[in-house]
Amino acid sequence: MKHQFPATTRLGLGGVTLLLVLAGSALPAAASPADTDPGTAQPTVEEQRLDRAAPQEILRGSGFDALAPRFAHALEGSRSYAQAERAVTRHASALWQRAVDRAQGRGTVTGDLSRGDDRPLYWARLALSRELRAWTPRFGLDDRRRKALHTALETSSRGQDDIRYPGRQVKRVLVTGFDPFTLDRDVRIGNPSGASALALDGTLVQTAQGPARIEALVFPVRWTDFAEGAVERALARQLPHLDLFTTISQGRQGRFDVERTNGAWRGGFPDNENLARTGTVPVTDPASQPQWTSTTLPYRQLTEAHTGRFPVYDNTSVTEIPAGATQPVTRPEGPTPGSTARAGGGGDYLSNEIAYRVTLLRDRLGLSKLPGGHLHTPVLQFGAGNDNPATGHVTDPEFERNRSDIVRQVRALVQTAAGATR
Repeated sequence: MKHQFPATTRLGLGGVTLLLVLAGSALPAAASPADTDPGTAQPTVEEQRLDRAAPQEILRGSGFDALAPRFAHALEGSRSYAQAERAVTRHASALWQRAVDRAQGRGTVTGDLSRGDDRPLYWARLALSRELRAWTPRFGLDDRRRKALHTALETSSRGQDDIRYPGRQVKRVLVTGFDPFTLDRDVRIGNPSGASALALDGTLVQTAQGPARIEALVFPVRWTDFAEGAVERALARQLPHLDLFTTISQGRQGRFDVERTNGAWRGGFPDNENLARTGTVPVTDPASQPQWTSTTLPYRQLTEAHTGRFPVYDNTSVTEIPAGATQPVTRPEGPTPGSTARAGGGGDYLSNEIAYRVTLLRDRLGLSKLPGGHLHTPVLQFGAGNDNPATGHVTDPEFERNRSDIVRQVRALVQTAAGATR
């Protein structure tokens, strides 16, 4: 997830208690945005975009427009917090599974939007969230419990409560994707990392080292969620049981990048709530926080293997303030000793931050040999003549081809990585 505008800005998101303390971020009870009085909260910035023409067309074209009214009906029928909690979890989990099934060719397709599209999941989640925010229950519901319901909606609809692996005879691989972003530039945008997560979740691939099971989840493009520990909360329990992980996001045009180094710096580009954050990535125990973390993915094998039509690069470049200096410089070969991070190979947005957080979590959990890191996909582009957000269609043949090719190559890269590790 790298910002594609000014060249100077690069973006590119007992035991359990111990894991969470080591995870590298403050972990409050809920990670969703702050709520206000029950039933009176205004829609969030993301939810307000729902009423634009393109999101409504995407929802209708996928049949996901029927999900929010059903959810609202279930909420209205809830007579207690426990019933509401069950309704939220049930509908959110069903949303994730429906999106996965659709992407993987299971079940009946409703609407004329292609199966592999990640955008219906994003907009339907926001439609459910808006219904929950506006709901006035028939029982008392304080802010804390309403926040807990929003958190349950977020985690269950992102696949974060749906990670299941078979026995140890099968390799365990975890991949993560992101929501669409830069939606005020073009509200039609999709994210190939999210599409890849849907296509890969629960699938089995064969490698030279035997079969590998891939589980997937997606994260929001929101600075606040990351600062509040959404990444660590989702992954701290998973990493000790994995054989491989890769975080994935959209990066540069026409290429994949295996990001060698991740930096502890937020560059401030606005997120999906139009909030900007600049400064050191906020984690627990900042006194022991490194400026840089490194990939343990088999980058040589990934760049050398023929996995699809896009070239794959081993990206070693970073931006740093050298020790004793005050101004940032670009280092094509990686950071120098004692330097301060200003951008990792994956930039200074949430893609760099998720890579930094998960590899820091890996190291703090004593899993330094666990293969893992970040993969940037090519930008998912519309076809020529369909690049005007105001007048363009929500899809076209080139857009569909690009997404299919990227997702297919992500699968091949994950399969290659799993086969290159023991």
